[in-house]
Amino acid sequence: MIYLCYAIMIIVPYLLCGINSAIIVTKIKTGEDIRTLGSGNAGLTNTLRTQGKLAALFVLLGDVLKGVLSILIVRSAFLWLAGIDTADPANSMTYVGFAAAVAAIIGHVFPVYFGFKGGKGILVSVAVLMTVEWIPACILLGIFIIVVAITRYVSLGSCIAAILYPVTILIYSMIVGDTCIWINVVLSALICVLILFMHRGNLIRLKNHTEKKLGQKA
Repeated sequence: MIYLCYAIMIIVPYLLCGINSAIIVTKIKTGEDIRTLGSGNAGLTNTLRTQGKLAALFVLLGDVLKGVLSILIVRSAFLWLAGIDTADPANSMTYVGFAAAVAAIIGHVFPVYFGFKGGKGILVSVAVLMTVEWIPACILLGIFIIVVAITRYVSLGSCIAAILYPVTILIYSMIVGDTCIWINVVLSALICVLILFMHRGNLIRLKNHTEKKLGQKA
């Protein structure tokens, strides 16, 4: 059963988070592909800029729901099929949540349903990481909010939070005595690299002072 659990750990988050709310909501509202509008990103910020607040709200709810569900399903599978509580550091399997988070983010960024072209993964990352380890996630969410409030650049806040994520997990794991510390740090670093890679265009625009601020129209 443990092998079935590991299969669920990868497959379910990938497939579930491949359901892109921004693409679906925009298609229902206007019949258009959001990847051809505004910044071209199938995510919350571009939905807000091109489709308005109500559409963005549905995207927010959809992405958060699929992120949370993906982690809960994986943890439930391990608990029911293998009798292992992967959220308990004493069981030395907290890495399961982080691995599922990686699969979820990859599914959102490279969805099989939409030609492997999805969003940049920030909202889904927040949802899955908040479900995996809510304390480090809350700290980083606070940093993200502060950076965006000061600079009005969502991409800058996202990248700074991503860079700090592995460090935050390292410190938190040391404090709670998690024996999976290094596996979790490596998986956290993978999430960081993936997010930075997806924001490479934003980073170039930030450098050139051409990045749009929050509230600006696409």
